[in-house]
Amino acid sequence: MSRRRTAPAAPAAALLALAVFGPVALTGCDEAADKAGEIVSSATAAVASAAQQKMDEVKDGINATGDVKAGSTSTDGDRTVAEITATNPTDKAADYTVMVNFRDADGNFLDSVVLNIDGVAPGQSKTGTARSNRTLSGATQAQIAQALRH
Repeated sequence: MSRRRTAPAAPAAALLALAVFGPVALTGCDEAADKAGEIVSSATAAVASAAQQKMDEVKDGINATGDVKAGSTSTDGDRTVAEITATNPTDKAADYTVMVNFRDADGNFLDSVVLNIDGVAPGQSKTGTARSNRTLSGATQAQIAQALRH
């Protein structure tokens, strides 16, 4: 009786995958990196959506992006912060709701926060601190995405 020899299943499957999909199919690290990137991207989009929802809750707000300036960023513990200044050009006190986006050195979106600067006197300025929702690494900048005076 002759014995038939067969190749072990795992190497045969690997060779088949290599032939069909190329070398990427064998690198689990690439898949893990892609999945991690998708998770971060999804979480970042959720944060931006939540910030926009907060802005949408403001009733009778007037676009006041020109009244608000973002200072440079720094760190406070494990968060990135930026001083935000609202200057009220009107003749009555106003409250400001401001959406601040944090971006990396290449301009890529990292995080978004909403803060209120209340009771800004007519013709005066008042500051508030935008604090990131999570730890941001590398050089960051704060950008006023939207500001409403109400």
